[in-house]
Amino acid sequence: MEKKLAKVNQSVEKALQLVEVLASSREPMRLGDLAVACGLPASTALRLVNTLLLHGYANQDPVTLRYSLTLKFAQIGSQVSSQMDIRNLAHPWLLELSSRCGESCCLAIEENRQVVYVDVVEGPDGMLKIMQRIGKRAPLYCTGVGKIFLLNDDTASLEQYIAENGLEPLTSHTITTREGLLSELEKIGRQGYALDDEECEQGARCVAAGVRDYTGKVVAGISVSGPLHRMEPEHIRRIIPQVQRTAQRLSQLLAYEE
Repeated sequence: MEKKLAKVNQSVEKALQLVEVLASSREPMRLGDLAVACGLPASTALRLVNTLLLHGYANQDPVTLRYSLTLKFAQIGSQVSSQMDIRNLAHPWLLELSSRCGESCCLAIEENRQVVYVDVVEGPDGMLKIMQRIGKRAPLYCTGVGKIFLLNDDTASLEQYIAENGLEPLTSHTITTREGLLSELEKIGRQGYALDDEECEQGARCVAAGVRDYTGKVVAGISVSGPLHRMEPEHIRRIIPQVQRTAQRLSQLLAYEE
């Protein structure tokens, strides 16, 4: 999926840099400060910001003469968001991830406090045909991607989820206590990935990582699953960075910045 970029237009690069500086500023900026922040001559910064003004992307306060961006960027962002299908966006990355890991890969979203699998790339033995077919639902508390989604919850929301849904044991490995789940989520938050060690399906292990959008919210989960005889500790250690890297790349496409 990595591609070498062709030659770039330096003027466009400078304009984008100026836009990003204005966007990250907490208050409107003076031209001189904007030029310094971008590492540009004042004349170049003025030419770029005047172009933004002309096309309605920037505003200049008539009193302070400071510059800021307009909501035209929000309008464009909304239009892009409405066109973006996470499944189509992620599918090529799932294919690559499955090829690299030699296992089945899934993309999941959260809906009505459940995991919903929206795309599946089969591994060598096709074990996910039964486990995680497209459209299948699963609990949040005992799946790798589900536990990733629970990271979105504050304490009150998590307590409500446990009270309303319970922590029913699906296998002998399922976490079934409030304390155990809270401890697990804290660990996942620290390490940046989740494991499902036969917690949802007997005989299968899973590694999952979250895809975040520009707000920082986990909006999808990527997972790699396989049978116990292949998903041994050493294999899992090799898979973890691959899953994390794929999730990070998709997050970047959704404008997430760490």
